[in-house]
Amino acid sequence: MKIALYGATGTIGRRIAQEALSRGHQVTAIARNAAGFDLKHANLKVVSGDARDPASVAQVAGGHDAVVTAIGPRQGDVTEALAATAQSLVTGVKRAGVGRLVVVGGAGGLEVAPGVRVVDTPSFPAAWKPIALAHIAAYDVYRQSDLDWTFFAPAALIQPGERTGKYRTGTDQLVTDAKGNSAISAEDYAVALIDELEKPKFVRRRFTAAY
Repeated sequence: MKIALYGATGTIGRRIAQEALSRGHQVTAIARNAAGFDLKHANLKVVSGDARDPASVAQVAGGHDAVVTAIGPRQGDVTEALAATAQSLVTGVKRAGVGRLVVVGGAGGLEVAPGVRVVDTPSFPAAWKPIALAHIAAYDVYRQSDLDWTFFAPAALIQPGERTGKYRTGTDQLVTDAKGNSAISAEDYAVALIDELEKPKFVRRRFTAAY
């Protein structure tokens, strides 16, 4: 499979690239500063591109089987910024003729009880709220598109760790263990994402994964 990957220089994006390459896929890593990506592999190509520009997206995404975006908002970004990038990606991917789009999303929009989102809980850190709301706004853009999109929300806690190849999935509700914890390593998140690309189960849906 030929995968165009935005956000490959980030913690999660890099692991997605590594997981895809380890399975024999061809990966085109797209970054505004292509020179800043130091991962090397025979099946990896690094190119410059801007997800905020539909024309750029259409140009670099053309000829790929799927586009994956691991672009997330930075602290201080306004909510609308990520939604605007989402719209640019939808427009550019469609223009490129690529039907499949998989998005690294946020957990803030998942429910912990009927009608109660993670971002709405009293314990949710105020500093993280703008990022959570930005992902929610972007999700609204993707789900209104006519692409075969998948919005992959992580567990409440995601950080670098061990690749076990094991995880449990859910859809719109946060996945927790017997103790109420919701966590996954960035490595196993990447496993779940590539699994979804290879054997789609959540087309035009949001899903999540945790231990």
